[in-house]
Amino acid sequence: MSDHQTEREKMLTGALYDPMDAELCAARRRARLLFESLNASRDNEVRKRRQLLRELIPDGGDTVWMQPPFYCDYGDNIHLGEKVFFNFNCVVLDVADVYIGARTLFGPAAQVYTATHPMNAQERASGLESGKPITIGEDVWIGGGAIICPGVTIGDRSVIGAGSVVTKDIPADHVAAGNPARIIRPI
Repeated sequence: MSDHQTEREKMLTGALYDPMDAELCAARRRARLLFESLNASRDNEVRKRRQLLRELIPDGGDTVWMQPPFYCDYGDNIHLGEKVFFNFNCVVLDVADVYIGARTLFGPAAQVYTATHPMNAQERASGLESGKPITIGEDVWIGGGAIICPGVTIGDRSVIGAGSVVTKDIPADHVAAGNPARIIRPI
C-alpha cells in the first residue's frame, strides 16, 4: 500500500483510514443532506423521492423501493440490483462496497454494517477504522431488525430471520436465524 493513497482509497481497499478526513466528511455530509431530504419527503412526492434516490445511490437508485427513513454513510458505495426493497428505518454503513442483488427485501430496521474497528484498544484509540465489503445475492429476504456484519456474503434466495446477527457467510438457498445466525435448514 502506497503512502500516497487518499483516505477514501484506503477506505475502499479495506485499509485503516481516517474517517475525519475532509474529503470523507464532505461526502458523508452530502449523503446526510440527501437522505434527510428523502426522509422528510411526502408519499405524494414520487418524482422528488426518485431523484433523491438516484443522487444518493447512483448504482441502482432508479428502481429501489424505499420506505423512509433510511440512513447510510455515503450512498455511492451501495450497488443495487433491480427492485430492491428497504422497509422503514434501514441503515447501510457503506464505508466499503455493499452489493445487493435484484429483488432482495429488507424488513424494518434491518442494518448492514461494512464498518469495523481495530480489535487492539491502543490502535482503536487512534481513531482509525476500516471496512469489509458485504455481498447479498438476488431474491434474498432479510428479516426486520437483522444485522449483517462486515465481510459477510449471503447467497441467492436465502432468508435471514428477524433479529438475526449474521457474522459468517450464508450459502444460497438456506434459512439462517439467531445470534449469531446459524443455518436452520435449506429452502
